[in-house]
Amino acid sequence: MNKFKWYTALTLLMTTGLLVVGWAQSKKAEKLDYPIEPVSFVDVKFKDKFWAPRLQINQQVTIPIALKQCYTTGRVDNFKKAGGLMKGYFNTEYTFDDTDIYKIIEGMAYSIQTNPNAELEKQMDSLIYFIGKAQEPDGYLYTARTAAEPGKMHSWVGEKRWEKDPDLSHELYNAGHLYEAAVAHYQATGKRTLLDIAIKNADLLVKDFLIGGLRYEPGHQIVEMGLAKMYRVTGKKEYLDLAKYFLDLKGNGVRGEYAQSHKPVVEQDEAVGHAVRAVYMYSGMADVAALTGNKAYLDAIDKIWDNVVQKKYYVTGGIGARGEGEAFGNNYELPNMSAYCETCAAIGNVYWNYRQFLMHGDAKYYDVIERTLYNGVLSGVGLSGDRFFYPNPLASEGQHIRSEWFGCACCPSNICRFIPSIPGYAYAQKDNHIYINLFVESETTIDLPQNKVHLAQKSNYPWEGNTLIDVSPEKSGKFDVLVRIPGWAINRPVPSDLYTYIQPKGEPVEIKVNGQAIEYSIKASGYAVLSRKWEKGDKIEINLPMEVKRTIANGKVADDKGKVALERGPIVYCLEWPDNENKVSNAVLADDAVIKSSFRPDKLNGIVSLELEGKSTFRDEHNQLVEQPKKLTAIPYYSWANRGAGEMAVWIPRTAAYTLPVPPVTITTKAKVQSSQKANASLAKVNDGYWPKRSSDRDVSYYSLWPNKGTEEWIAYEFEKPEQISEASVYWWDDRPWGGSRIPDTWQVEYLDQNGNWAPVKNNVDYLVEQDKANKVTFNPVTTQKIRLKFQMGKDVSAGIYEFEVK
Repeated sequence: MNKFKWYTALTLLMTTGLLVVGWAQSKKAEKLDYPIEPVSFVDVKFKDKFWAPRLQINQQVTIPIALKQCYTTGRVDNFKKAGGLMKGYFNTEYTFDDTDIYKIIEGMAYSIQTNPNAELEKQMDSLIYFIGKAQEPDGYLYTARTAAEPGKMHSWVGEKRWEKDPDLSHELYNAGHLYEAAVAHYQATGKRTLLDIAIKNADLLVKDFLIGGLRYEPGHQIVEMGLAKMYRVTGKKEYLDLAKYFLDLKGNGVRGEYAQSHKPVVEQDEAVGHAVRAVYMYSGMADVAALTGNKAYLDAIDKIWDNVVQKKYYVTGGIGARGEGEAFGNNYELPNMSAYCETCAAIGNVYWNYRQFLMHGDAKYYDVIERTLYNGVLSGVGLSGDRFFYPNPLASEGQHIRSEWFGCACCPSNICRFIPSIPGYAYAQKDNHIYINLFVESETTIDLPQNKVHLAQKSNYPWEGNTLIDVSPEKSGKFDVLVRIPGWAINRPVPSDLYTYIQPKGEPVEIKVNGQAIEYSIKASGYAVLSRKWEKGDKIEINLPMEVKRTIANGKVADDKGKVALERGPIVYCLEWPDNENKVSNAVLADDAVIKSSFRPDKLNGIVSLELEGKSTFRDEHNQLVEQPKKLTAIPYYSWANRGAGEMAVWIPRTAAYTLPVPPVTITTKAKVQSSQKANASLAKVNDGYWPKRSSDRDVSYYSLWPNKGTEEWIAYEFEKPEQISEASVYWWDDRPWGGSRIPDTWQVEYLDQNGNWAPVKNNVDYLVEQDKANKVTFNPVTTQKIRLKFQMGKDVSAGIYEFEVK
């Protein structure tokens, strides 16, 4: 496709949510843009057994249930109320609930382009009608204000428009998702109904901010990406100017690092704060840089990218280590059980890395994209398409369960819009070069400057490494086909030293053209460049080695020391409870253990599973560590938590020293547990024998009293027979400074005496109330069948317990 045609094309969708569509423009000076051109997902047909069914499930299951939730939870009603179509006031939990409608519309628009669906289009028309009614005459669109009950506005909404956007109002965040939905809908249907609404709203932003001089920065970024799309559609340069205006407001915000406003964007060199906000901002910076030639923006996001991939990237492709603030942690802070790895952050990371690729043309960005797609994103939605994860941890003791929906429903609606866009990641082009970036059975036709080329892949990726690509130009001619050589295939799991393989076999990647093996070199960009005169029916065969790789983390990642992760092709594996006798936290996988792989069509919708010659550990009655052989089974990480709740682990100890052996059986571990509160699954954690390293150790499960605050509570043990007890220890959960749980003000031990009454023990030492240690008390021996821990929580705070042990 020549440059003029690219810029003046009426509809060309970039699957990361970058839409390149525009009104016909004159043949005057060409505009700046990404040097590499996308091949729109509407021009790519997936025919494989891995992704194609997921696209169907997204349309047939995920989008309908998400839309149903938006109706039943009042999200749609907010628009009706704002538009005077029904009585009542804004009545959902969050001011950004409008965006769930926008994102679902965007997903519906993408979906009907590859799988036409008249019913979905009709549903979009209804939603757009409600949205149009809710828009105020000057273009303002924000149901939390328009539909607010007089005198009872949501606490996040300011008295004046926009004034609380740097904090929590999300007015500009809502606008950004509106623009993305509007452009997608226009491209899919040719209808201007939602686009006209978006233009009216964007014109208001230009009037208030760019012309009026308001300096309220977007608290949650995405309006910048949306404005770049609107500029592409309409040609209105003020939209692009406004995107840059918003980015340049950073550095003066009220939320500091949390909203990436601690420094001007061009001075930032480390990923900090809320991970979704961050990657949306980096994507917006890339768009503005591409469209304006702003090198300072590029330099900044290149440095930030290095920081993420070198120090803040999970082996599963997730980002965002901390639940507090849904944020990036410090360098090399990559905990497993408490890993946040929000689904939206993984999706946003794909958006950002795709833009980095379009700018630089380096396969390293696709190494990140592929790892994130097959693991960090895909784990966010269940195999049935109707259950979701918000965080995606790398270890679990059973506390993580997929949900039908969330109060904050950004992740399910983001899945709705992202999944149908995935075909667009497979190919790209630049001048006379064709990029093959993903190996998926698919077809497309690419319009080169002097030729049209039809490509057809046959592949059973990611389970098999052999891919056959039919290259059929309309007429014979010379052009270059750039085949991405995945980093994992040449023993480089990520483009940094954050992760490496041990004992790599080093099998070569074989490439054949028309059945003949060819010699090739992998360029610095990570591609094998096949340059020749191509004829119709020419075939490229790529054979990628699919042996199981053992991955270790950089020694600075404390949580992964002494452990190994397993990979095969682009897939990261985990151990899960149903395949491993309900227990995986005590597993050991020695470096010389035999690993075999086999395809299981009957399991988890068809997977390659790994069979491991491992071991398990436990402590005997003398507290001595014991190892015994155990056959282990690993499954793809994306497929976990589809068979109920239980233990899971991505990182497996290489030696017994790094495992969590099953504790010895004691009167405590055998005791029946009761509580002053309604029992739940986590109550069993108080006597499971696993002790934390500190009072905020999120890699050890605990029993929480949240949301109770300031009350007196108790935990009781009932023994099989009367026991003599003279000692008790308790390790308190305390999540200061961010959380609401603290060590209780006071605690004491009581026993059930012979008269059936609870009586305090006569302690020999004071009751300790201290953080980061077991609080131990000794007392005069008592013989009882029941004993309990009673405690008084502090004012306005809750409490939690890791372990309560008696001897």
